[in-house]
Amino acid sequence: MSIFCTVDDKHIPLYRIMWVASVPHFCGEEDCMAEGKYEIRLEQGEAVWAKVEERDEALEALDRWQGGLETPGEDWEA
Repeated sequence: MSIFCTVDDKHIPLYRIMWVASVPHFCGEEDCMAEGKYEIRLEQGEAVWAKVEERDEALEALDRWQGGLETPGEDWEA
């Protein structure tokens, strides 16, 4: 298992990811280079922009890295 995921041509350490957008970016600016991509926010105010496949791979890598934590509502024994 790697602690990195690849977004565009960058190898991002999973521990730097703060959050991952659920919906694609839309600002309406004609010169926007991130239109339709998903923001992956990193620490220190940085961000990378991912295609849907890269976003999904990053989320899966985070889940594997954290050991498949239970999601709210799943049945589990305390």
